[in-house]
Amino acid sequence: MTGVSLDMLNRAEVSRRAALLGVATAAAMSPSMVRATGSLAGFHDVRDHGAKGDGRTVDSDAINKAIMAAARAGGGTVVVPPGRYLCFSIRLQSDVTLALAAGAVIEAADPARHGGRYDAPENYLEEQFQDFGITHVHNSLIYGDGVSNAAIVGRGMLHGLGLDREGPGAHWHGVEGWQSAKALGLSPRELLLRDPKEQATLGRANKTIGLMNCRNILLRDFTILQAGHFGVIAHGVTNMTIDALTIDTDRDGIDIDCCRDVRVTNCIVNAPKDDAIVLKSSYALGRKVRCEDIAILGCKTSGYAMGSLLDGSYRKSDYMAPDKIGPLGRIKMGTETNGGFRNILISDCTCEASRGILIGVVDGGTMEDVVVSDIVMRDPVNHPLFVHQSGRLRAPEGTTIGRCRRIRFDNIQVSGANPRFPCGLTGQKGYPVEDVTFSNIFVQSAGGGTAADAARVPEERPASSLEVTYLGTLPAQGLYARHAERLTVRNVEFVTDKPDARPLFLLDDVQGATIDGVTSAQPRGKALVQRGSSNVALGDVRTLG
Repeated sequence: MTGVSLDMLNRAEVSRRAALLGVATAAAMSPSMVRATGSLAGFHDVRDHGAKGDGRTVDSDAINKAIMAAARAGGGTVVVPPGRYLCFSIRLQSDVTLALAAGAVIEAADPARHGGRYDAPENYLEEQFQDFGITHVHNSLIYGDGVSNAAIVGRGMLHGLGLDREGPGAHWHGVEGWQSAKALGLSPRELLLRDPKEQATLGRANKTIGLMNCRNILLRDFTILQAGHFGVIAHGVTNMTIDALTIDTDRDGIDIDCCRDVRVTNCIVNAPKDDAIVLKSSYALGRKVRCEDIAILGCKTSGYAMGSLLDGSYRKSDYMAPDKIGPLGRIKMGTETNGGFRNILISDCTCEASRGILIGVVDGGTMEDVVVSDIVMRDPVNHPLFVHQSGRLRAPEGTTIGRCRRIRFDNIQVSGANPRFPCGLTGQKGYPVEDVTFSNIFVQSAGGGTAADAARVPEERPASSLEVTYLGTLPAQGLYARHAERLTVRNVEFVTDKPDARPLFLLDDVQGATIDGVTSAQPRGKALVQRGSSNVALGDVRTLG
């Protein structure tokens, strides 16, 4: 082997093994990880630990043995070769990468059919201000609790066939019949497990990937099908990258809760029956924690029928949410808002056949410094862009209505909008939404709004949740604003297929607004209606020929 160095041989071995594995672990396969003998160190094949991958054998024990072997060795990569692996709970460990080869499928087992159990829910709280599914992570197909430097990568699939989609609701002082475990001399777990609905969850799981109090996490390249209640849910995670995932499910896709420094990039999420990508600030950590420094970039979300993303048919979903206006599949921020939100960027995304982008606070907390930009939205079933501030206050006693401020929507193109639901923002009396900007916005809709629509006064519902369909058809064609301060609208264009009798803008209790650079079929004299508003400046309005 004259002229061939040991280092060259080691590199060649790394390249050969990487090609055979077919997983995105090149960064882990550096020459420094190769022993002098030329063998590949730090890699653990789950089949060497007893996994069969035959779709009949329960392989979670074998996969967990491989993960623990890597962890005991100081870290490494656990390789899942092609095959179908029936599993209950898989437990991530620090400094371990789970690498799914192309052709590898980890299927969530069903306790009723496969003779096993998932790990028990772990996070019972004196007051649980969020639903059961948001509160726990151990009842997942794959979970990490307090781990760091962990990853799941590769071109394989996680298939949540045995996962539940539902679970018990919240338990707090605002729920009829709520009791304090502490006052009864019980642990929260003891009290909650008196409820048959809570008992029924034991041994079952309702999410594909659950993360709690983790650091330095990477999720990349794999596919999730039929994910249970959640595809990925992360609580209190810092420095996490979620990149190039494909999720086709019928509940939530990706939930980022009370996290910091998270990047969700290049993901495709189809979720007709719930939210595709959602940011939350719940009380699942037992305290108020802000969700901050989050970027959602280059993603596509949709509300097509589940499975039609993966098979390429993109079939229209016939799902009607409880408000009867169609599927969900949206980007949203603010389902739970105890700790608030800060420094959020949502950019370069495409949203199809779903609901529009909805953000706000309903359980106290402050939302500030949010940018939504460079969005292409096709056929939204409701408001393309909306900010809502309300007082549901599913939060500790004494919590007051929160604040939304410094929010900017820029360079957004919307086609096929439902004319009943224009863009909007709604605060509450005495709690205005502040400093919201809409700039460089194009919206095309069918139009057809009537004089009766223009005369409507939408209901005030101070204790509403984040969803705003209770407002009904809004009395504005382009933008409706109520209880706001310092609103800016610049360079916007509204195109309708049919004439619309509503004004472009209706401002109700808006104190300070600048509207300029408007293009529409409406003449200037019919562009703006004010109700109880002041310091409103209407600039250039260009009428379409």
